[in-house]
Amino acid sequence: MKRALAVALVSAQFLLLLALGLLPHGTLWPVNLAVVVAAIVLAGGGSVFAVLGVRGLGPALTASPIPREHAPLVTNGVYGLVRSPIYTGLMTGGVGLVLLGASVWHLVAWLALLLLLAGKARWEERMLVAEHPDYAAYGARVGRFLPGVGRLNP
Repeated sequence: MKRALAVALVSAQFLLLLALGLLPHGTLWPVNLAVVVAAIVLAGGGSVFAVLGVRGLGPALTASPIPREHAPLVTNGVYGLVRSPIYTGLMTGGVGLVLLGASVWHLVAWLALLLLLAGKARWEERMLVAEHPDYAAYGARVGRFLPGVGRLNP
């Protein structure tokens, strides 16, 4: 059951990201040079942050939100800034795609992605607390998606 939920969440995440890239453009705001530059900065910055998160995990990396058994707890690098840098990067990059898309559907897809990643992170963190005795103290120091925001109660 746990594996099936993990596959469903990861699949939904990729479908929402794909939707952000493929939905038809709208007219909620003009997509001028300033919007394009902001979108590129956000999408590029989000991508870099997500890749740093992927690289930082090393042997603990898994596509599933279910942590690898006996993998080390990573708390340095970008994981010293936020607990979920990959998700932060995906959300940030998604904002860039929303800016370019300029449609209600882009906003809806991004909000769905935000809710999905927030729920996925909470589920993942419950498993990390069970797997790593130091995770609760780490979560009390480091924000979930933004530095200092969403810290766990000690």
